Amino acid sequence: MTGIPFVIVFILAIVVMIVMISKFKIHPFLSIMLVSMILGLIGGIPWVDTTGADGEKISGIANVIGSGFSSTFTSIGIVIIFGAMIGSFLESTGAALKLADMVVKLVGPKHPELAIELMGWVVSIPVFCDSGFVVLNPIRKAMVKRTGASSVAMTVCLSAGLYASHVFIPPTPGPIAAANTLGVGEHLLLVMGFGALISIPALAGTYFYAKFIGKTITANDEANSGETVQSYEELVASYGKLPGGMMSLAPIIVPIILMALSNVSSILKWEGALATACTFLGTPIIALAVGVILGIILMVQNGRTSKLYELTNDTLKTVGPILFVTAAGGVLGKVISSTSLVKFITDNAASLQTIGIFFPFLLAAILKSAQGSSTVAITTTAGIMAPLMGALGMGTPAMAALCVMAIGAGAMTVSHANDSYFWVVTNFGGMTPEQGYKTQTAATLVEGICSIAAIFVLSLFIH
Repeated sequence: MTGIPFVIVFILAIVVMIVMISKFKIHPFLSIMLVSMILGLIGGIPWVDTTGADGEKISGIANVIGSGFSSTFTSIGIVIIFGAMIGSFLESTGAALKLADMVVKLVGPKHPELAIELMGWVVSIPVFCDSGFVVLNPIRKAMVKRTGASSVAMTVCLSAGLYASHVFIPPTPGPIAAANTLGVGEHLLLVMGFGALISIPALAGTYFYAKFIGKTITANDEANSGETVQSYEELVASYGKLPGGMMSLAPIIVPIILMALSNVSSILKWEGALATACTFLGTPIIALAVGVILGIILMVQNGRTSKLYELTNDTLKTVGPILFVTAAGGVLGKVISSTSLVKFITDNAASLQTIGIFFPFLLAAILKSAQGSSTVAITTTAGIMAPLMGALGMGTPAMAALCVMAIGAGAMTVSHANDSYFWVVTNFGGMTPEQGYKTQTAATLVEGICSIAAIFVLSLFIH
């Protein structure tokens, strides 16, 4: 099947996949794999390996699926694992809390909403936003008591700060997966730079929305609620002693510096041993491995060596489902690239280019709203977009990185009842589900719209 009929089948396949995940609660891995196989067979991929009329070998559906699955693991598996391990080490040692404290001191105590938003943004770069909210929520509550700020405003700002870096900035697994799938895995520094830039309008929009909605909604843990809150000192005491600022920052900043040096070496055309060292150490896998080593040193310094095995094991259990869903997204992308869909889109690229950067945004937003997981939305959309990048005029590293941003913006639009993060924010924020829709859901809509608006403006100047 080719042409418009196959495009209709493709759209129906995506709808079926969404319904399977959201309505019938079938695991995303199974849903994506099943849809990929059926779509591939309908799209003309043969049941078994065969030879074309010109003597060219044509892979059967089993080999196409296997190739898509294995290539994804080859390019991204270790990177995602190392990124998640860095986050776990920072969280376990209290380094994430130390980073948050540094942000508060930088912003000042007179701007608690901005401080908690930036705190969340920094902490969620290596830590999942769900666990980041749980870790930072005691600080949020203590700051509400100390400053008299609106609990709702503080909750929205913390959630938004965490969410922005969660979908935009590696080493969070989603952006790493999308970057590798779209061919900019070796340009993670570029993705990080765009992520930091696009975060600015997202954070600004939700900051002003938080200030507004905080005046209209009252949570049950406001400053005058009489609830006993763990003080910052008590929270610090629960970790024994927080690590120093430089050591807390090192697992994040050192990999960034190493990747930056690799890019500088390439741009300036360095040669010899220095160039070799920069290229080697700046490879994302090696750079993040250095970050992991620094995280282990943190564990040793804080006397938590005995928990290293358990923490690593728990991290691998957490990352496992993400890896498999990411690989399934790679399968879907491989299947699409093996059908006539890419040729059809290439032949009609002019009309699709009118949608431009909004295409990945809308696709990710539909997937996010339908099934709840931002990571699933990011990885699945990236898998769909990968074979279409050239046809849509996004073949350069800069445009591919911007496409990662558009996917991330869609993957935060919107968080509602089928998203675990919605319930984390609502419950820990002392709000009812109805209040959650007016705060978390509405704020993520504002965040997504502000982000894609900035991405669109940026796309006008980048090629």
